[in-house]
Amino acid sequence: MNKWCVYIVRCADDTLYTGITNSLDKRLQAHNAGLGAKYTKSRRPVALVYMETAADRSAASKREYVIKRLSRAEKMVLIEGASLSTE
Repeated sequence: MNKWCVYIVRCADDTLYTGITNSLDKRLQAHNAGLGAKYTKSRRPVALVYMETAADRSAASKREYVIKRLSRAEKMVLIEGASLSTE
């Protein structure tokens, strides 16, 4: 079973979109194919700029709620403090 995660993508128009998924690769492919969220459909391509894992869907949803309420400046601080290296 895949772990849930919260992610932020940067859209082609330099806006940020926050979402949750239990299959990040598939979700990013869906966003870039125009099959993801309505918001990103017209703002392709998108690029992953932030990701954090969550214990379950509930925890991911709660964290998404918190992140979505951050200002753009606060989101940028979160993104800049993160490392997307693959481990």
